Amino acid sequence: MEIHHASHPGTADSAALQTWAAQYRRVAEQECTDDPLYVAICQAIADVPELLALMQHAPGQQARPNLLLAALHERLLAGVDHPLAAYYPSCGGARLPDAELPALLLDFARRERAVLIQHLQTRATQTNEIGRCAVLWPALNHIARWRGAECLALFDFGCSAGLNLGVDAYAYNYASFQCGTEPADPASPLIRCEWRGDAPPPAPAPWRLAARLGVDLAPINVQDPAGVRWLQACLWPHDRVRAGRLAQAVLLARQAAYPLRQAEDGLALLQDWLAQLPPGVQPVLLNSWVLAYFDAPALARHRERVADLMRQHGLLWLSAEAAALRPPSLALPPLPPDYQPGSSSLWTLQWADAGGALQQQALAWSHPHGRWLQWLASPP
Repeated sequence: MEIHHASHPGTADSAALQTWAAQYRRVAEQECTDDPLYVAICQAIADVPELLALMQHAPGQQARPNLLLAALHERLLAGVDHPLAAYYPSCGGARLPDAELPALLLDFARRERAVLIQHLQTRATQTNEIGRCAVLWPALNHIARWRGAECLALFDFGCSAGLNLGVDAYAYNYASFQCGTEPADPASPLIRCEWRGDAPPPAPAPWRLAARLGVDLAPINVQDPAGVRWLQACLWPHDRVRAGRLAQAVLLARQAAYPLRQAEDGLALLQDWLAQLPPGVQPVLLNSWVLAYFDAPALARHRERVADLMRQHGLLWLSAEAAALRPPSLALPPLPPDYQPGSSSLWTLQWADAGGALQQQALAWSHPHGRWLQWLASPP
């Protein structure tokens, strides 16, 4: 099947096309190297101006390769009949990337163009990755021991469907030890994670989540099949372990009905929530792979507002982001052996001391999906 490019790929200028092409090549080389299909698709998109021009429909900070990848995936998960599905393990396909893939991809994108554009205009990359809870659980345990707090309150900023609010309902296997729900409920997700390094795991502390709340610009309702399908579409197609884990977490979330709120100003909601917490509860703000969607001025304002909340309410800020987005005054800890900018998360903790000065600590390095973690923090 030959590719015949449209004579008018869109209104995007050549500089924008080159920028998007570079982004797709970077994703292929750094971020999805363990998924041959997405490597091939990213390389194909990078070579076709008509496909790259679709990115002009994504607003601002959402104009990222993952959004188009998810939009394409969602159409196939929705049951669109096309030979491209044969490449997607998530759709029952087993065909390996080959010379016909680019042409089939372009044909599919042309047929589904209207819906793809709608997704790009209205959707957001919302990979609700509960594998990160393999780091969140020991991080909360560390906080509980350090603060001597048995009651924690978790606020998930950029929560998607709020699945990470169920961190205390999952079981964790780190090969040499386990934690979380014991014994593991067969209906509860079992998250496997490689614990790296010589540092021993934090000793279990008696803690529970006394309150939890998630906020998002467009929270996903786990009762909505289309919303759940979008969560599935945001996963890599080859990773059936993650897909199965997601399905279990969605079932638990439907039963638990974690509180989620839609808000344009999530920090205003956080401030109100903090004011309503009972005494003796330690509040924790969590964000994971969210700060990259802020431009520089917005990120600076966000940091200032969170700093005020840390001073006023004793809030702790737990952040899992790319290393470049760590607290400005925090020195970069030694890098893990296989570090790549797009394939490692740096978990940091920030707080205000008794005098109001901001303090910070590097807690851990991890794989973005929680496949491994390297604990950095000393026991409290």
